[in-house]
Amino acid sequence: MPTRAFCAAILAASLFAQECKELAIEFRKLEELRSTIEAKIKRSKELLQQIQERRKALEELRQKIEQELQEIQKERYKRLAKDFEGMDPEMAGEKFSAMDPKIAAYILYNMSPRKAGEALNYIEAKVVAKITQILTQFQKNGNAKE
Repeated sequence: MPTRAFCAAILAASLFAQECKELAIEFRKLEELRSTIEAKIKRSKELLQQIQERRKALEELRQKIEQELQEIQKERYKRLAKDFEGMDPEMAGEKFSAMDPKIAAYILYNMSPRKAGEALNYIEAKVVAKITQILTQFQKNGNAKE
């Protein structure tokens, strides 16, 4: 008949084997979880890269659209300047007095100096002061005709 110590040893070995089996199962689960997490991290990095590429493309497109809009606006001001050059200076002055001084400044900047000067004689003094200030800023900043 087996001794108590022998039985205890067999029981301990059996428990140890069971714990090893459970640990192996847990280890496999952890390895699977690790693989899943690594795959998700890899996918997240790929998505982040795609987002960054799309953001860059959108920024480039935005800049291109802004440039095109500026060009369209410049052409619009040039056409308006030609229209105002063809007007009677007094009528042009009245129209400039009634519009936003910044827009008036852009149009005047695109007019011939002689025609612009004639129209300025008929613009209200307060408006002329604002337009002059805006034109001065254009020349300082070098961003006229936008």
